[in-house]
Amino acid sequence: MWQQIIWNDEPDGNVEHIEEHGLSVDDVEHVLAGSRGDEVSRSSGLPCVFGNTPDGRHIIVVFERIDQDTIYPVTAYEVPERGE
Repeated sequence: MWQQIIWNDEPDGNVEHIEEHGLSVDDVEHVLAGSRGDEVSRSSGLPCVFGNTPDGRHIIVVFERIDQDTIYPVTAYEVPERGE
Protein backbone atom coordinates (compact mmCIF):
# COMPACT_ATOMS: atom_id res chain seq x y z
CA MET A 1 0.00 0.00 0.00
CA TRP A 2 1.13 3.56 -0.59
CA GLN A 3 2.48 5.87 2.08
CA GLN A 4 2.59 9.16 0.20
CA ILE A 5 0.00 10.98 -1.91
CA ILE A 6 1.19 13.72 -4.25
CA TRP A 7 -1.11 16.75 -4.51
CA ASN A 8 -0.62 19.46 -7.14
CA ASP A 9 -2.54 22.65 -6.36
CA GLU A 10 -1.25 24.49 -9.42
CA PRO A 11 -3.78 25.44 -12.14
CA ASP A 12 -4.81 22.27 -14.00
CA GLY A 13 -3.34 20.14 -11.18
CA ASN A 14 -5.10 17.22 -9.55
CA VAL A 15 -6.53 19.33 -6.69
CA GLU A 16 -8.34 21.60 -9.15
CA HIS A 17 -9.50 18.62 -11.17
CA ILE A 18 -11.13 16.80 -8.26
CA GLU A 19 -12.67 20.06 -7.02
CA GLU A 20 -14.33 20.42 -10.44
CA HIS A 21 -16.14 17.16 -9.56
CA GLY A 22 -17.38 18.59 -6.24
CA LEU A 23 -14.82 16.70 -4.13
CA SER A 24 -12.03 17.77 -1.79
CA VAL A 25 -8.57 16.45 -1.00
CA ASP A 26 -10.01 15.25 2.33
CA ASP A 27 -12.74 13.28 0.51
CA VAL A 28 -10.17 11.55 -1.69
CA GLU A 29 -7.75 10.85 1.16
CA HIS A 30 -10.61 9.39 3.22
CA VAL A 31 -11.46 6.91 0.45
CA LEU A 32 -7.81 6.07 -0.19
CA ALA A 33 -7.20 5.44 3.53
CA GLY A 34 -10.18 3.09 3.76
CA SER A 35 -9.50 1.10 0.61
CA ARG A 36 -8.83 -2.61 0.82
CA GLY A 37 -6.94 -2.82 -2.46
CA ASP A 38 -7.09 -1.33 -5.87
CA GLU A 39 -8.82 -2.29 -9.09
CA VAL A 40 -8.30 -1.11 -12.68
CA SER A 41 -10.31 1.71 -14.26
CA ARG A 42 -12.21 0.44 -17.29
CA SER A 43 -11.86 3.77 -19.11
CA SER A 44 -8.18 4.61 -18.46
CA GLY A 45 -6.55 1.33 -17.45
CA LEU A 46 -5.09 3.07 -14.39
CA PRO A 47 -5.40 1.74 -10.85
CA CYS A 48 -8.46 2.92 -8.92
CA VAL A 49 -10.30 2.48 -5.65
CA PHE A 50 -13.96 2.88 -4.73
CA GLY A 51 -15.34 4.09 -1.42
CA ASN A 52 -17.58 6.51 0.45
CA THR A 53 -16.73 10.06 1.39
CA PRO A 54 -17.40 11.20 4.98
CA ASP A 55 -20.75 12.63 3.82
CA GLY A 56 -21.74 9.32 2.22
CA ARG A 57 -21.12 9.87 -1.50
CA HIS A 58 -19.78 6.82 -3.35
CA ILE A 59 -16.76 7.78 -5.46
CA ILE A 60 -14.00 6.35 -7.59
CA VAL A 61 -10.44 7.61 -7.21
CA VAL A 62 -8.21 6.97 -10.22
CA PHE A 63 -4.47 7.31 -9.65
CA GLU A 64 -1.02 6.73 -11.08
CA ARG A 65 1.45 4.68 -9.08
CA ILE A 66 4.70 6.68 -8.98
CA ASP A 67 6.61 4.01 -7.07
CA GLN A 68 5.86 1.35 -4.47
CA ASP A 69 5.10 3.96 -1.79
CA THR A 70 3.76 6.94 -3.76
CA ILE A 71 0.60 7.65 -5.76
CA TYR A 72 -0.70 10.63 -7.73
CA PRO A 73 -4.51 10.90 -7.78
CA VAL A 74 -5.50 11.73 -11.36
CA THR A 75 -9.23 12.17 -10.89
CA ALA A 76 -12.09 11.35 -8.55
CA TYR A 77 -15.82 11.55 -9.11
CA GLU A 78 -19.13 10.25 -7.82
CA VAL A 79 -20.32 6.91 -9.20
CA PRO A 80 -23.33 4.68 -8.51
CA GLU A 81 -22.72 2.05 -5.85
CA ARG A 82 -22.04 -1.37 -7.28
CA GLY A 83 -23.72 -4.48 -6.01
CA GLU A 84 -21.10 -6.51 -4.20
